[in-house]
Amino acid sequence: MEPQAHIHSNINIAALRKPYKQPHEFFGIEHLVAKEPISQFKKWFEEAYEYVDEPNAFCLSTATKDGVPSSRFLLMKDFDENGFKFFTNYDSRKGQELESNPVASMCFYWSSMSRSIRIDGRVEKLSDVESKEYFQSRPRDSQISGAISKQSQPIPSRQFLLDQRQKYIDSDLPIEKPERWGGFRVVPHTIEFYQGQSNRLSDRIQFRRLTSNAKETIPIDPAITHQGTDGWVYERLSP
Repeated sequence: MEPQAHIHSNINIAALRKPYKQPHEFFGIEHLVAKEPISQFKKWFEEAYEYVDEPNAFCLSTATKDGVPSSRFLLMKDFDENGFKFFTNYDSRKGQELESNPVASMCFYWSSMSRSIRIDGRVEKLSDVESKEYFQSRPRDSQISGAISKQSQPIPSRQFLLDQRQKYIDSDLPIEKPERWGGFRVVPHTIEFYQGQSNRLSDRIQFRRLTSNAKETIPIDPAITHQGTDGWVYERLSP
């Protein structure tokens, strides 16, 4: 066996630093638009919409029942007070992990604004009716991709996909939503808003839901933790 080659970047990665916000641009509890996190997400998302390409892109982290994690980027397709929606193939790795272990973490990162939002929660499937409605609203090219892709499964070549695609291009028949394709909703129990500071004393404000499980005890220090609305509390975290 040949010795393993030593691979090292010519870039001084440890020295890579980017200036973020300045101290007078801090994000404090007094800047919250509401005492629940969905309204604050709406404000930041709408600001990101003006400055960021694909502000709805986020990293989704899932895990197997044994706790083996995996992450990938997706596009959020809607949100409201009930949670955050996205669509995928249920037979993909993320789909299988969400079916067997229905919890997830979402992370939005808007580099140009030095902002990030992390959302942790349980996951539930959307109804087949809602999934069909969204699938039919997609551009035909996207419908074709959803119909031909056995997501996460090995394939012999890219040409294999192009050949499958051509069959749909040559037809003008409507494309039905695949049976194992649909939506999920992340129902949040924790949402953290992060705003980077150049001095690395970055701002972190976390909302979390109080559990109704009597067996669980969540510490509440009134000097630090503030009572919100709709079952939420919020607090500032050390960076």
